[in-house]
Amino acid sequence: MTKISGQKSEVGKSAALSVFVALFLAVSFHTEAQQPKKVPRLGYLSALDPARESARSEGIRLALRELGYIEDQTIAFAYRYAEGKVDRVPDLAAELVRSKVDIIIAVNFQGIQAAKNATKTIPIVMVNVGRDPVEGGLIESLARPGGNVTGIANLGLELGGKRLELLKEAVTKITRVADLYDPANPGNLVGVKELLTAARTLRLTIQPWEVRGADDFERVFSAMGKQRPDGLYVHGGPLMYTNQ
Repeated sequence: MTKISGQKSEVGKSAALSVFVALFLAVSFHTEAQQPKKVPRLGYLSALDPARESARSEGIRLALRELGYIEDQTIAFAYRYAEGKVDRVPDLAAELVRSKVDIIIAVNFQGIQAAKNATKTIPIVMVNVGRDPVEGGLIESLARPGGNVTGIANLGLELGGKRLELLKEAVTKITRVADLYDPANPGNLVGVKELLTAARTLRLTIQPWEVRGADDFERVFSAMGKQRPDGLYVHGGPLMYTNQ
């Protein structure tokens, strides 16, 4: 997992360059039949805030520049950030569709799902999908995605068991692990099941703790501290990243 900071991230740029292969082809295909002088409009949809997305969005801008696309000159951006409020994402996706962008870069599962529900024709590039996009219903298959969604997935959920194994290797006397998750995030629910399965093999006890909003963190950590777990596992997603 890559931490995003205010500094320019080479990892963020590298990931963006990988995504941009699909992005550039989609933009070229979608604008090919349009007027030559029309400036393509790229929609950027995220459940996070601009600061958290700065490394990724900057990497995409740099990748575009390397291919001759300069923001506000030969390509235009329309940014939509939900600021950690996932319930806003569907409305923001609908806004981008109404504004007639040529392509949508959608970040995280919630953003991609909202974009997919909002349009069946505008190309969508998925970024930072932590779960299997086929199992999540975003694409038909990895070999043949079908529909209007393409991009990359990091399949982070499948690594949950390995992370737990590494934690036990680092803290050999560990027996109980607190598991912080957002029950409104489908990926988190899958992740909890993955941990529970892995924990049986590792002879660890998992203690799930629900966090439904920013106001829950103080209460949950206070209650968690009284039980004194040996370790903490925090799942990803907009709620966790925004309150990191």
